[in-house]
Amino acid sequence: MARAVLKALIFLTVSLHLSSAVTHSLQYIYTGVTPGINFPEFTLVGQVDGEQFDYYDSNIRNMIPKTEWIQKHEGEDYWSRETQRAQGNQESFKVNVAILMQRFNQTKGVHTVQLMYGCELDDDGTTRGYMQFGYDGEDFISLDLKTKTWIAPKPQAVITKNKWDPNTANNDYWKNYLEKECINWIKKYVSYGRETLERKVRPEASVLQKHSPSAEVVCHATGFFPKAVVISWQKDGEEVHENVELRETLPNQDGSFQKRSILTVPAEELQKHNYTCVIQHSSLEKELVLHVRGGGSDGGSDGAPVAIIVAVVAALVALVAVVAGIVVWKKKNSGFKPVPAKAASEGDSSSNNS
Repeated sequence: MARAVLKALIFLTVSLHLSSAVTHSLQYIYTGVTPGINFPEFTLVGQVDGEQFDYYDSNIRNMIPKTEWIQKHEGEDYWSRETQRAQGNQESFKVNVAILMQRFNQTKGVHTVQLMYGCELDDDGTTRGYMQFGYDGEDFISLDLKTKTWIAPKPQAVITKNKWDPNTANNDYWKNYLEKECINWIKKYVSYGRETLERKVRPEASVLQKHSPSAEVVCHATGFFPKAVVISWQKDGEEVHENVELRETLPNQDGSFQKRSILTVPAEELQKHNYTCVIQHSSLEKELVLHVRGGGSDGGSDGAPVAIIVAVVAALVALVAVVAGIVVWKKKNSGFKPVPAKAASEGDSSSNNS
């Protein structure tokens, strides 16, 4: 019971946030991988509101614009500066991969060191910042902005924590950047791309039933913008939280997003009860309700276009290069090089070597 109440409260909080607030975000993702595979040894991706706006990898060795609005407003000096910073981070990550392989007693195989940091700004002025490092897709170390110390969930990360905690100047820098400067960059970038970043595109939605090995109903929303969306299930008008698998929100190639939720329910239950998928998004005047019938499904109650999409392989393939660098973490370990801090007046700011 307590679990169900908690989920309901979380759902309510997210729903209220969708209808009452606009959140803008700035995020950078760095990924270093072991050499010898058909993938760049280092990649850097910058995103505003989930939309990629710049990109660098160790093969092209240049920071390049990925949206018209950043290309229009920033000139050669900006891209030269960002390229030099990315090249420095590339060298640091190469060292860090070797250090962590040694720390985890690994001599071969494919391994990744990742860093993700950024900030968010709500329309009511609320701000949030974060900085996380990861190794092989798992949390390695993260910065606690309140205490300006590092959280080390693994024994191998304690070495890094003991090295980074005393570096108060660097920790102060990152707290200031993530809580203040990063927010200023959000405002600047949003002013550049306001027409794109503040657009509202309603989702296309569908429900699809699968009958083996167990009965599943998939509710899929795609083509929407901005990224925030809530997909929930109801049974005879009551919220359903059990046997629900909510997948991550993924980007489409056109800059919009997609998300799906899977409900596992016996076929006989579908015959006896009225199940619906409810989609809430800031582009919708009212929630979109899709009915699940005992022998099929139908579209949304508000007449939204329905596109039954069984697979999104093309979008996922296109995202491989980005997703490979999206699990984010990075750390400052003994020997692990910290990512160099950026000048306060510059854009992308992350450099901690482990």
